[in-house]
Amino acid sequence: MTRFQLQWVIADEDKNKLIRDFLKEKNISKTALTDIKFQGGSIMVNGKEETVRYVLQPKDLVTVEFPEEYPSEGLKAETIPLDILYEDEYVLVVNKPAGMSTIPSREHPAGSLANALIGYYKQMGFKSSAHIVTRLDRDTSGIVLIAKHRHVHHLFSEQQKSREIHRMYEAFAGGFVQEDSGIIEQPIARKQDSIIEREVSPEGQYALTRFQVLQRFPEFTYLRLKLETGRTHQIRVHLSYLGHPLLGDDLYGGSLDLISRQALHCCKLAFYHPFLKKHMEFNQDLPDDMRQLL
Repeated sequence: MTRFQLQWVIADEDKNKLIRDFLKEKNISKTALTDIKFQGGSIMVNGKEETVRYVLQPKDLVTVEFPEEYPSEGLKAETIPLDILYEDEYVLVVNKPAGMSTIPSREHPAGSLANALIGYYKQMGFKSSAHIVTRLDRDTSGIVLIAKHRHVHHLFSEQQKSREIHRMYEAFAGGFVQEDSGIIEQPIARKQDSIIEREVSPEGQYALTRFQVLQRFPEFTYLRLKLETGRTHQIRVHLSYLGHPLLGDDLYGGSLDLISRQALHCCKLAFYHPFLKKHMEFNQDLPDDMRQLL
């Protein structure tokens, strides 16, 4: 498969710009330009290789070819079925089941979404690494956005910084949440005596979660939540702080009586596609284990 490349025909308003400045406007990072120069990519104008100091003229055809990509060392390809909601040459959107890690860890070195992706790419004859844009905890189910190239991942990272990627979750919080809707705005930090657990702390990073009650049951409250920030374990920590830890989330005080994993599901993902130039939105119903509790 050919290497990832982008092309532009230069318009009159870009006359006399250096390629370097033009590509910066197209959100190609300095790191990417360095990789193109030293790792086997190329910048061509009208079929001829040029440097970033080339002065552009109207109707020039600029082609940027990125270096070949390879999976990270130690990331083994595995044949694991993927529930693909959408795919094009730039992105993948998948529905991750509960119990699957996003990336391998010491405790779970195999069977991750990243392993499945590399296996899928290998099957398709496609070379890339696992560029996972929106990660989910191992026991959280739902929609995950994946970039198929390093540059695409960079563009989505910029969207994340400006909060242009929107995720909605549905969850079962223990007990009776009295407010019909609200905001949890509390900073989150790593717990001092743990490498995994987080907690609300004045020394932590700013975090904001919006919630809305969908339905109340004798033992739990069915919530919809929107993340305005993306801190590790944010929903889990914020609901525990409220005194309503997620069902099944024993790390943060949740009961295991009704479900054996944290009752949290990413039900909606929305983002702006940087190449198709349009807003995209995906929805995914609750998985069986959560739906049965309703």
